[in-house]
This record gives sequence, C-alpha cells and structure tokens, in this order.
Amino acid sequence: MPQLIARVNSYVTPIQKLVHKLLGKIGKVHPQALIYPLTVCTYSQSTSRKKSAQLLLNQMRAHSAVLVEQALLVSHELIRVAILWNELWHEALEEASRLFFGEKDVEGMIKTLKPLHAMMDKAETLSEVGFQQAFGRDLQEALEWCKKFKESGKESDMNQAWDLYYYVFRRISKQLHHMIKLELQYVSPKLMDAYHLDLAVPGTYRLDSRLGGVTPVVQIAQSARQLKVITSKQRPRKLKMFGLDGNEYQFLLKGHEDLRQDERVMQLFGLVNTMLRNDPETSTRDLTIKRYSVIPLSSNAGLIGWVDNCDTLHALIKDYRESRNVLLNIEHRLMLQMATDYDNLALMQKIEVFEYALENTTGQDLYKVLWLKSRNSEVWLDRRTNYTRSLATMSMVGYILGLGDRHPSNLMLEKLTGKIVHIDFGDCFEVAMHRDKFPEKIPFRLTRMLINAMEVCGIEGTFRSTCESVMRVLRDNKDSVMAMLEAFVHDPLINWRLLETTPVTNGNHHGGNHGNAHHHHHHQAQNQAKMMQDMNHQDGGAMDDSHNKHPSRSIRERELKKNLKNESDDEENDIAPNTLNKRALNVIHRISNKLNGRDFDVELMMERGGEDGGDDIRVLDVPDQVQRLIEQATSNANLCQCYVGWCAFW
Repeated sequence: MPQLIARVNSYVTPIQKLVHKLLGKIGKVHPQALIYPLTVCTYSQSTSRKKSAQLLLNQMRAHSAVLVEQALLVSHELIRVAILWNELWHEALEEASRLFFGEKDVEGMIKTLKPLHAMMDKAETLSEVGFQQAFGRDLQEALEWCKKFKESGKESDMNQAWDLYYYVFRRISKQLHHMIKLELQYVSPKLMDAYHLDLAVPGTYRLDSRLGGVTPVVQIAQSARQLKVITSKQRPRKLKMFGLDGNEYQFLLKGHEDLRQDERVMQLFGLVNTMLRNDPETSTRDLTIKRYSVIPLSSNAGLIGWVDNCDTLHALIKDYRESRNVLLNIEHRLMLQMATDYDNLALMQKIEVFEYALENTTGQDLYKVLWLKSRNSEVWLDRRTNYTRSLATMSMVGYILGLGDRHPSNLMLEKLTGKIVHIDFGDCFEVAMHRDKFPEKIPFRLTRMLINAMEVCGIEGTFRSTCESVMRVLRDNKDSVMAMLEAFVHDPLINWRLLETTPVTNGNHHGGNHGNAHHHHHHQAQNQAKMMQDMNHQDGGAMDDSHNKHPSRSIRERELKKNLKNESDDEENDIAPNTLNKRALNVIHRISNKLNGRDFDVELMMERGGEDGGDDIRVLDVPDQVQRLIEQATSNANLCQCYVGWCAFW
C-alpha cells in the first residue's frame, strides 16, 4: 500500500491513472487499510501529491464519508499533540539562530520563523491559547523588529529582535524540561471528545488469508485522557487508545521524525519472517524478527506500536552501573585520561587508546543483567539462547539492509524472552558508512558486551550457526529480497535519505561556531550567539554526554529535507533526480553483491595480487562471508572510529 500511494502523482500519465484506479477499488473494499496512509499525503508539500490524495479521499467520501472525516480529525489532532507550539518554536528558534549567527543567512532565518508567526493568530486549544498569552506579545514585537531590519538594514534592529527571541527561547526551554505529562483536554479537546468511532485503532486492520478475508475491525472507543512524555531529546508521548473490543492499545507518538522508512522496513521484516518460517532448518528455531506497527501521520510525525516489557541496552547498563556506583561513561573517561583530543588522533593511536579502555574495564554488564534478571538457570539458559539467536538474525538482515546507527539506545531487550529488538530505522542502505563525520566501518553491532552475554564460546556456537542459516535463507531467496529492496530504493517518499546532506556550519546541532562566525558584528549579538549556543548544549544534555557527539535522527532528516527539497515537484528540483538515480543504482548493486557473496570483491582481488580470477573465485560461500563480516564487526580498528555515543567500548 505505501508503495502505491508513493506513486499517486507519477509523471507517467498511464501509471498515475492505473494507480488511482487501483487505489479507488481498494478504498471501496478495504477503506480502513487505505485511509491512514492516504491522509499522510494531504500534508505533503508537493501540490500534485496533495491534489491526488484529495481526489482519492473525495472518491472514498461517496461510500465512507464518516470514516474519512474521522480519519482526518484523528490524524490532524495526533499531529497537533505530537509537536506542541512551544516545541515548534523551540526547534525553529534553534534553526533560525544557526542560520543567522552561524551562516549569516538573514533571509533563511526569516523564512524559518515566518510560518510560525503566521500560526500565532490561529490558536484552537487551551494549550495554544496559553502559549499565545505567554509569548505572543514578545514574538510579535520581535517580528516588528525583523520588519524594521528589512526596511532599514540596521544591525541594531535585528539585535533587538534576537534579544526577544532568546528571552522566549530560554523560557520555553524551562517549560520543556518540566513537561512530563499532557492532559488531552488541554492539548486536543477534539480528540478527547471523539467517542465510538468507525475508524479502526491504528495498526490493527489485518488481512487474513486463512479466514478468507480480514480480521474483525477493532474500532476506536476513545483515547486516554493523559499522555506521558518520555524524557529524551525529542520528547515522544506514550498514548493509550481503547478499542471497542475492550482492549487497551499503546503507542509511542513521535514528532520531529519521518517514520515512512521505518514502515517499509517492517514490511521487509515481514517478508524475511515468512522465509524463515518456510525454511525447514530455521523454522524449528524461532528465528523471526520482532515487528511492531508503524503508522506515519505526516512527514514529521507518526505512531509506533508500543513494545511491552522491553528496555534499551543503554537503560539496562545504566541501571546496573548506578546500582553498583560505577560511572556510566567510565570507558570514555579512561580514554580521555589517555588522550583528551581522541577524535583528532591517527588510527593507530586511536586503537591504542581504545584498547586501553577495554583492558581496564570488564565489559560484563549485559552478561550480569541477563543472569540477575532470570529466576533460575533454566530461564537464564532459555533467554541467553533467544538473545543470541535474535542478535544473529538481525545482524544478517541488518547487514543486507545496510542498517546503521546501532547505538545502545536503538537496541532493546525483551525482559521475558531475552530477545533483541531493534528500533529506529532512519539509517538504511549504508548511509551511515558514507556520512562526512564519523562514517561507520562495521556491518552490524557486535561489541564485547554483546559477545560476553553469549554462551561460554562467544560467537563460536549458536551465534555463528544462526548467522550462517539466516544468510543462507536470504541468499536462497535473493530474488524476493531484491524485489522489495529495489522498491524501497526507488520509492520517492523515502529515497531522499540516500543523498548526503550538506554539512551543518557548526558541525552538529550544538551550535559550536555561533560566536566565532559572527565575531565582527556587534558585541551584543556575540553574547546572544554564545547564550544560544549554551542553551542548545544544555537542551541536548538530557541524555548522558556519550550521546551528544553526533546529530540526532531528527536533525539529520531536517538538514536533508531542507537541502534537497525532497517533496517538491520534479520541475522545482532538477539536480536531485539524476543524483538519486545514480546513488540508487549503486545501492541496488551493493545489495545484489551481498546476496550473491560478492561483497568482498576488492579484498579478494587484493589477496590474489590484483588479478580478477573470474566469477568462481570472487564468490564467497556463506560460512566465509559470515566469517569476514564477524571479523569486520569485531575489529578494534573499525570500532575505535565510531562516534563516542555509539559506545563501541560497550
């Protein structure tokens, strides 16, 4: 479905007509399956895509008018709750300060803030009215100073505006630090008043071939009156919905992130699970990947099905160390003791410092966590086996997908089963290996803590045999895997991620160069820039300092979208399509090589003195391919080059 909707505005007229006809028929038979993905298009910046979505929604209104209106209402209100006005302004002021102080781009700064100023007169909820009353006057005055600056060009006028913007920013920051829950009546009274809807609970509508149709539709009874705000940089909300079947459904409501690629990855996992279940060898070992619902609401917000009884590896290690009065970042501190400018060292020096940290710490934390959380040795053995198998399965699938940024907060451990669950699929197709700063050198995460938590033989046991079995299944079914991944790569709604973003002037989102970039300007503006830098750094410090050395997913997405204008019509963007096609072909070729055992062609040729010995010589069998991947993943020379927040020393 998402792949079809991505092509509703195809410039090939016959294809567009065929897609519209197909979606029109689906809308009649399965309106619940079409309505959520279709509403996403109504928020597109592409005029043609939005127009196509409206045409399809008008067709659906002829037979499902109530459902369409309810879906638009729920989607709009969830987006409103996902990113409140204070968060919108906080993010926009951060970006505007970077543009003005860092890049001296006045027009870009004004363009960033203009839609938010226009929004101030459209308050609908008590939350928005409260924001308007608290900050409306200061923001309006700042806008007037910006207008004066455009007329006069006087630097003092812009300095006056930034005095006010910074004052507002600082007050908003304090608000956000104390935001731990949201009352629905305050942030979205319309959603609170939405009872007994025809609309299905997000992510519950399923086709079931065994039943000859669909599973019973679970409609929304109501939403919980309170949302918990998760303490992290992006402040996602824990949302509860009640179905008419009497059950409670929990979601993570995320703003500031585009979840459409995560949705596609879940489709891939579904295909892989089917392959693993149908294979005689793997079907007996429960090697399926844990999946969850992903429902994009717009290009900047979405719902993720809540995975019960899970903790991130970061949280588990943090709790374990705090209970024993061990510093969370002890390895990083040891590295800094030996070399304060670690990032600027040569490779051999980095290896020496990295290994010094490993030698002076045990790396047994996760092993101890698994043992201590099991009530007896039998449960421990079962969980350890599940842990090892699930880690191996996702290592191979993640390698084929080119999944990166596997830091400890993106891996979760199921408390009851011991299985590893992966989250956050923003970096696929090896984009993390091609970024400018801290490119990844490893194919998947296989650090010492993960190895220590396996059985006594480490990787030489269940892990290796599972890796070989899963890789064999993937290679045996390479045509199916390639067909799905090619559709991902050419999907116009997600393939913009394949391109590299222009590096941010300050290197990351902390605004490190604000003061220097504006050095020759007025002293007052210098002070404001420094204060803005300090505030950005303070806000980013919600997590421990090991997670603040690399821009977050939302920052990277925002930079890519801004530079590439990915959702604009093709006539507005002449460069990106050609660049995308070239990159897409490279990605497809790389995936094909992985599935054919040719992913180490260059290394094999070098081993043979640079001679191309033909197809038979260059193709690796499964055990050799797995061995080379494990060697890459465990190499200290590769691990020491990761950014510090990746926690390679764990």
